[in-house]
Amino acid sequence: MMNREEILKFKEGLDDLNVYLSEKQYKQFHMFFDMLQEKNKVMNLTAITEGVGIVQKHFIDSLTIVKAEDMMEIDNMIDIGTGAGFPAIPIKIAFPHVEMVLVDSLDKRVNFVNEVIEALDLKKIRCIHGRAEDLGHDPQLREKFDLCVSRAVANLAVLAEYCMPFVKPQKGSFVAYKAGDLHEEIDMARNSVNMMGGEIKQEIGFFLPYSDISRSLIWIQKEMRTPKMYPRKAGIPSKSPIE
Repeated sequence: MMNREEILKFKEGLDDLNVYLSEKQYKQFHMFFDMLQEKNKVMNLTAITEGVGIVQKHFIDSLTIVKAEDMMEIDNMIDIGTGAGFPAIPIKIAFPHVEMVLVDSLDKRVNFVNEVIEALDLKKIRCIHGRAEDLGHDPQLREKFDLCVSRAVANLAVLAEYCMPFVKPQKGSFVAYKAGDLHEEIDMARNSVNMMGGEIKQEIGFFLPYSDISRSLIWIQKEMRTPKMYPRKAGIPSKSPIE
């Protein structure tokens, strides 16, 4: 379970974001915390293993989505490259009404996330094994989501091709979680974003609460439908990003 310092950091972060949890939701975060630490002993799920790091850089960082979106207005969401469940699981705990699909290309991570979903008794959420390049052409997933998010470590031009095909035209958006100086990356991604039917609307820069850890959310609106040829076949977007 979280110790006193970890609980304090968590509550400070939640207060800063104006996110309020019930006792049940706090317990779900505690369980997720324990599962992460236990599973990480036998499987490399995340490089962040110490408690305060998990609280700040995973839990609170995931919930900074509230800086870009009013989550009460979101009905459904997809998380591309969810890894150990970030940012989707913390968002799901805090906003249980949101229907979710989580995607990852590694079986072991999908299996862990499904264990978390079952242990925390989360509803209207599933984690599927697959690549965004393939799933982006699935008619059950393509252009079906109010919101797509990703904390995957990939260039924004590549992420746009992975993520934008899942977003509903005109009413949907894609939010990329980023860190560092992004001016050049954003400029280089504009053409890719536009070709996917989107427009970069805002870069929201901030520090994680009570820390010197800088983060950015890149908020992209889906204006038009994504052309049917995108995403290209698996491996091509990362090898040959749209310039």
